Amino acid sequence: MPRRDAHPIPLRADRGRARARPHARTFKALAALATSIVVAAAVPKVGAALFTDPAALPAHKAYDYIIVGASPGGAVLARRLTEDAQTNVLLIEAGPNDAGVLQIEVPLLASQLQPNTAFDWNYTTVPQPGLNNRAVLYPRGRVLGGSTTINFMIYTRGSEDDFNKFATLSGDQGWSWNALQPYFKKLENLVPPVDGHDTTGAVNPSVHGTTGPLNISLPGAPFPADPHVVQTTQELPGEFPFNEDMNAGNPIGIGWMQAAYGGGARVSASTAYIQPVLNRSNLDVLIDTTVTKLIQTGIESKQPAFRGVQFAQSANAPRFALNATKEVILAAGAINSPQLLLLSGLGPKSALSALGIETVLDLPDVGQHLTDHTLLPNQYGVASGADDVIDNLARNATFANALVEQWIAERQGVMVDAAGNHVAWLRIPANDSVFNTAQDPSAGPRSPHFEFLFAPGFISNVGTPIPDTGFFMTFLTVLVTPTSRGSVTLSSTDPFAPPTIDPNFLSTPFDIGAMRAIVRAQARLAAAPTWRGFLTGPAEGFAAVDISDDASLDAWVRAQTATIWHPVSTARMGTCADGVGGGSVVNPDLRVRGVQGLRVVDASVLPVIPAAHPQAAVYVFAERVADLIKSGKSSC
Repeated sequence: MPRRDAHPIPLRADRGRARARPHARTFKALAALATSIVVAAAVPKVGAALFTDPAALPAHKAYDYIIVGASPGGAVLARRLTEDAQTNVLLIEAGPNDAGVLQIEVPLLASQLQPNTAFDWNYTTVPQPGLNNRAVLYPRGRVLGGSTTINFMIYTRGSEDDFNKFATLSGDQGWSWNALQPYFKKLENLVPPVDGHDTTGAVNPSVHGTTGPLNISLPGAPFPADPHVVQTTQELPGEFPFNEDMNAGNPIGIGWMQAAYGGGARVSASTAYIQPVLNRSNLDVLIDTTVTKLIQTGIESKQPAFRGVQFAQSANAPRFALNATKEVILAAGAINSPQLLLLSGLGPKSALSALGIETVLDLPDVGQHLTDHTLLPNQYGVASGADDVIDNLARNATFANALVEQWIAERQGVMVDAAGNHVAWLRIPANDSVFNTAQDPSAGPRSPHFEFLFAPGFISNVGTPIPDTGFFMTFLTVLVTPTSRGSVTLSSTDPFAPPTIDPNFLSTPFDIGAMRAIVRAQARLAAAPTWRGFLTGPAEGFAAVDISDDASLDAWVRAQTATIWHPVSTARMGTCADGVGGGSVVNPDLRVRGVQGLRVVDASVLPVIPAAHPQAAVYVFAERVADLIKSGKSSC
């Protein structure tokens, strides 16, 4: 029978509240909307199977699976496993309910959700030598839906090469591109844009699912730069070709952004997978509760079994404990899953011993290999003030409120969009000097090295305020094949203390050389004839950068770069033959090596970072793992 223990332990102050910080928001321009829009957020709703107090859980209910974290991994598994009415699942989420919160629902208000909010873990990295020793804000979702509830919704599967590399690195062809196509179609529901415009040539419906839980759509309102982005692909097709559908396996080129929204509203792992099934009697969801430790429940097949969890609502609140009859599944994300493994004695023995934690199993790769995409905004002036959407919203409360009211009444207008309508996935030319001293880190010729996003306004990574005058457009440049590797380690034995996060950004010659190549490619794009009369040239600090000079460009990159918040690989997947200590943490079934009853299903298991926004990869991994669990199949 499940076990529940309750006793007060005085530790730290409650982590559930948003903590004030002196840092500016990463997307400073959009964040200014928080002060210009009066947001009437509804009180979050609590459903019949949604518990806010651990003591209120059914006293005599046995759970087959306990899932930690309502991320895309946890949400998918909670829904799919409870399709069997005889399977009982408890899903535990550290953050609050997402239902009825206007900022979450309205796509263009995404920047109000992080950092320093009740929906964010509010993490910060250690100072980064590659970024002039700057610490970087590191938002992670702490809410039903995880980071899919606070992100910018961009939905990109990645390339065929990315998934075939996952299959090679794991020794399991079930992770290959072709093998996963039924799961992509199972999870997706391609819906028309909310404004009903003709999408012929902007998406290939045949490669998408149309009956899944997760709405995927195209932008529902135009941005001023849209025709110029498309025209660039006609004027410079050699370097910037048009791609009808970036999610068809070969994303190279520029195309219309696909995002996780539908009907004008955000669609998250919560709204797609959890909220619709809260009426299931075999699914219980516990929110506002942090899992503090995994509990060893015995020895099975000469290996420690971890089928128990300890949890509490704050450092000073009573601790509770429950056991699962089958598995505990970690879906807490690439930061919190390794933190929980380490707190439970599963990790590098030397690091655990230094903190006085008894090592149950020496797993040296837990928390290692942290990889993330770096983001650098480059600002340009625009000739017409009407073409700067973001700054007009931030400077004009009346205009902003009118657009929010339009969204509430009609689900129309620019509030239905994310912060851009197009995305570019491109490769660094093979003859670039960056490859003189480094091998190509991409998964193959169909995988990009970098990404462009096109934002209609002034955006800064480092808290630079919106200029009082002038109008802007920002080209966001992203390195999606970084070779820098970092780590997540414990700062203390306190489960309510943030872990030490060190992405080690721009620490390799390839990464800084690639950033040079990326900015120069972006400048060539902005020099296409179509932009004449629309752009006035580089603006603000970027105007002083001599992009032909490596030193000048490097100084800009190191001073202005941060992250697009895509951490992966801190509990990475390997082959069956790897064994404990063999370079990975989980096997191809995502079961933790050397232990029984414990699995990880989130971005931490990706063996390398995909050249894409990783939410789609996590969704599809979880869909396949749900079938593996239900079938009882094992690769090893």
